[in-house]
This record gives sequence, structure tokens and C-alpha cells, in this order.
Amino acid sequence: MTNKNAATHINIGINDQDRKKIAEGLSHLLADTYTLYLKTHNFHWNVTGPQFNTLHLMFEAQYTELAIAVDEIAERIRALGFPAPGSYREYIKLSSIPEAEGVPTAVEMIRQLVEGQEAVVRTARKVFPVTEAAHDEPTADLLTQRMQTHEKTAWMLRSMLE
Repeated sequence: MTNKNAATHINIGINDQDRKKIAEGLSHLLADTYTLYLKTHNFHWNVTGPQFNTLHLMFEAQYTELAIAVDEIAERIRALGFPAPGSYREYIKLSSIPEAEGVPTAVEMIRQLVEGQEAVVRTARKVFPVTEAAHDEPTADLLTQRMQTHEKTAWMLRSMLE
């Protein structure tokens, strides 16, 4: 008779404690990413002004990319053996990105999105030490890709404020 728990035991070369710490860090990254997704989608719907078309399309491309990222981050948490947070209540507790108040001007939207992009990068960087120490290359790769994307997006948005 086979052990029913043997199939659910995770033995990927990362100890349970490190997997838990990495999953906790990724949960913060997921919350930041989802909060930024929601903020960006909100701004896509509500932007007005002379740059409407440019910003409307730019924000759409950004929230579409964020939607894919949310799935990748959540799936990595699951692969590590932990549940991915998935409620607004959890995201509010875990996210470092504040919600938008009212409907800001287009320039304020851009400024808030720069701050949000940079916040996601900072959150991703915080997960790196335990990821590297545990030799968790798949998570390190995910974090590197996320940081590269968010740094580039922040730069592009920031250039619109000059």
C-alpha cells in the first residue's frame, strides 16, 4: 500500500522553511502586482485630457502585462506548496502600494504608476536573499524578469513627467 501523503510531499531540493519564506515574499509581490494591476486598469478607464489616447493605450498594455504576471507569481507560490493569497482583504494587508483616491489628473496617474512600479521592484528585491540562499533559480528568474519589466515601465512612465 502506498503512502497517500508521498505524492503531496514536496521534495524539490529546497527545505520547507525556505520554501515558506520564499512563498511569503512572493505573496507580498503578488499583492503589490495585483494592486498595481487594479490601479492601472482603473486609470485606463478614467484617464482624460490631451494625452487620453496615448495613456489609455499605454495603461491597457501595462495592465494586460500585469494580469499575466499575477498568474505567474501565484503559480510559483503554488509550485512551492503554499496557497496563493487571492482576496482584496489579503492584498490590502500584504501590499505596499496604496489605492488611488478619487480620479486623479492624468499627470498624477502617471506619477502614482511610477511609484507603484518602483514599489514592486523593491518588493521583488526583498525576496532575493532567501531565494539565492536556497538556490531557488526558478524564483530568482521570475524575480529578475519582474524587476526588469517594472524598472523599464517606470522609466517609460517617468519620461512622460519630464
